Amino acid sequence: MTFLGSCPPALLAAIHSLGVAASLMAAAPSAAAQQILYANATVIDGTGTPARANQDILIDGERIVAIGAHNGLSQAGTARRVDLSGRFVIPGLIDSHVHLATPPNRARAEAILRRQLYGGVTAVRDMADDLRAVGELSRASLVGEMPAPDIFYAALMAGPSFFEDTRVLAVSRGFTPGTAPWMQAIDERTDLRTAVTLARGTSASAIKIYANLPAERVKAITAEAHRQKLMIWAHSAVFPARPAEVIAAGVDSVSHVCYLGYEAQPEMLAAYQDRTPVDEARLAPTGDDPVVARLFDAMRKRGTILDATGSLFVKFEAARKADPKAKPLRCSGARTIQMTQQAWRAGLPISTGTDFVNPAGDAWPEVHAELRYLAKDVGMPPLAVIHSATLVGARAAGQDKEMGSIEPGKLANFVILSADPLADIDNIEKIEMTVKRGREYRRADYVAPTAKELGNDD
Repeated sequence: MTFLGSCPPALLAAIHSLGVAASLMAAAPSAAAQQILYANATVIDGTGTPARANQDILIDGERIVAIGAHNGLSQAGTARRVDLSGRFVIPGLIDSHVHLATPPNRARAEAILRRQLYGGVTAVRDMADDLRAVGELSRASLVGEMPAPDIFYAALMAGPSFFEDTRVLAVSRGFTPGTAPWMQAIDERTDLRTAVTLARGTSASAIKIYANLPAERVKAITAEAHRQKLMIWAHSAVFPARPAEVIAAGVDSVSHVCYLGYEAQPEMLAAYQDRTPVDEARLAPTGDDPVVARLFDAMRKRGTILDATGSLFVKFEAARKADPKAKPLRCSGARTIQMTQQAWRAGLPISTGTDFVNPAGDAWPEVHAELRYLAKDVGMPPLAVIHSATLVGARAAGQDKEMGSIEPGKLANFVILSADPLADIDNIEKIEMTVKRGREYRRADYVAPTAKELGNDD
């Protein structure tokens, strides 16, 4: 586009290098060379419909070709057969909130991604990092150079005052903070057409609206991003933009159910850096809060997805209280659970984002904690939890036509379990194999990350 001609050479070079991944992805070969029939499994397809017993799944290369009753698929022919009698198959899990490169560390990212894939995760949403590193991780995963989920990622936009954050320098070295195409400072003078085009040139799937922007800018960024066919993944409160204003702007998903509690406060925090917790006394002590109910009603009507990240607040609450130097979380664990329960009762689509990294000694990916949170703390039925962790997650990433459910034509992304996750959500860890884009990753072959790889060996 002609208006890029005035961009600094460093910006153009970065856009070119990040855009290379897109052309390589388009040319990626089929993952498998033969048909495979996964036979006689109980299939939980991710759509929220009941499980179906005695099903065969036929795949060809990266794709699911057919699903049907055992021994009823005439197309199977000479396909290699894998007997799944007594096994349960669910779609690959999707973690809708990860950070893989703040700061970039290839060995650490590969260890995290390996644990995710062998733990049943076949796709993730990276919610803003150094996209030079994330783009290369995405390419390497796509072509099978390393065991990893598919990665869909966001470029970040925030108000200029946010770019004092030390994390910004860690993810945009070589650029003045706020000027990298994947991490831009936005104000009323910004040419949003150019800004969104620069973000799109990084091969990002979305723009993450992060912090320190008024409602008018949130709305304007959202409109321009949608015009250029990019999604908007936003914090549920952007400070000073209120949650109601963020939702009204038409964003595709909001992260952190806790932040919605700020809507009940008479004065909104002026900036993200003010970490004053939600005044929970302003919310209903039990049952559904009427202020939050109005937010959820607006989200339901718009189809806005809630990336709740609830297990984060429950998991770290006790540790924060025990450390006098730690900043308090914005919500208590109990309030976070209560608000997620209200979201579920309101009929909102809830994805399974995490926003934390387990230590090396944990054998399983972080998203398992979010599934347990939804099932055990929030009280969602396991069938609904699996729907959240699969098809809703695919929608959150803009990939529901390609993944998120076990259906003909979609990518062959699924997890084979030896026990029924509908009987007990903990059976999500009875993994025998993850299949991603037709490639098989047997749990028995998993190599756990070392403390050194994850950077916590001190």
